[in-house]
Amino acid sequence: MSENTQAAPAAKAPAARFGGKGLNIGIVVAAVVTVAGLALWGMQLSGGLVQTGMRNFDSWGLYITMFMFLVGLSAGGLIISSVPRAFGMKGFGGISKIAVWTSICCTVLAVGFVVIDLGQPLRLWELFAYSNLGSPLMWDIAVISIYLILSVVYLWATLRAEAGKVSEKALRVISVVALVTAVLVHSVTAWIFGLQQAHEFWHTALLAPWFVSSALVCGVALVLVVVIALRKAGYLELDQANVVKLVKMLGAFVVVDLYFFGCDLLTAGFPGGSGSEIVAMLATGPLAPFFWVEVVGCALCAAVCFTPKLRTDPLVVVASLLAIVGIFCKRAQLLVGGFQIPNLDYAGPMTQYTVTDWATGMTGAYQGMVYWPTPIEFGIVLGVVGLGALLLLLGLKYLPLKPVDHDR
Repeated sequence: MSENTQAAPAAKAPAARFGGKGLNIGIVVAAVVTVAGLALWGMQLSGGLVQTGMRNFDSWGLYITMFMFLVGLSAGGLIISSVPRAFGMKGFGGISKIAVWTSICCTVLAVGFVVIDLGQPLRLWELFAYSNLGSPLMWDIAVISIYLILSVVYLWATLRAEAGKVSEKALRVISVVALVTAVLVHSVTAWIFGLQQAHEFWHTALLAPWFVSSALVCGVALVLVVVIALRKAGYLELDQANVVKLVKMLGAFVVVDLYFFGCDLLTAGFPGGSGSEIVAMLATGPLAPFFWVEVVGCALCAAVCFTPKLRTDPLVVVASLLAIVGIFCKRAQLLVGGFQIPNLDYAGPMTQYTVTDWATGMTGAYQGMVYWPTPIEFGIVLGVVGLGALLLLLGLKYLPLKPVDHDR
């Protein structure tokens, strides 16, 4: 029976080697979690965004944090797939299609979080009907839409190229366009925050390269986790040398990202600088847990990546997860921290008419300045993550993502 399995044609991706039972169970569990998330979203639609922890002081919360985070996750898969083909380099052992599919799944979820944060899905129409083309928000919506379409086209072109229906030259052109769009997506997302002069933590020119470096870290880490899991399950065969190349790349991206972070903190926290409050808020203030989880987690990840004896599959997975959690913490502290220290004075006095919830007076109004999500927000986020897992598993089962040969 094992000989028949090995002799099966490689052009069509089968279910995992364990007979598909584990994959089917995963699909069912992911579907249940997705339905539960949809039910909670229905509750939020009926009761309004007041059920969340977002208020006037923190008008963005977990949903936009997840949007930033997932856009970053999506980039890594597309970039490590398109860079070798765009520059004529050797790839990573046939993981291209799987990497692009993870990118597509993450982009779909990122768009989903934007819809959830709008409060009502019908407001999507208002975005386009009354859009301000001079706003970075509209730039982001446009470039993410193009990015998602390009990702699907790139996956389709890769499959057609394997069948001999698309030339290598055409595929290379698509790879270059996809790579440029992937970088542009993160630059535009960073400009949404960086161009807001009223927020001290956001108003920096370093934000765009910072977003790109973070995207490369968590994106490559996600691909590593997925690829190692699929290799363990028997879905694909991948030489350890290709895994080591990805691990070294992850280590380099982590070091660069920490360097950018250190540069920003040094500039802000230098004695006499205007950003000393920001550094104090991150290092010792209410956001310190997020800060230290990011710094320590990414440092441990780099140690695993650069130490040959530690590059075992379990430790690589742990290091990749540490990097992903670290970048999520970075996104959280960036978004929440940006609301805590205004760069411009508030316009006018604080009264009961300028605060959403005045039930407990001024004390109650100010106690919510450091945002924390409510249970319904956590539940909806879990449901969206379940949708991502569902899309990923369905793709692995029904799409021909299994490599038919080595990267060209």
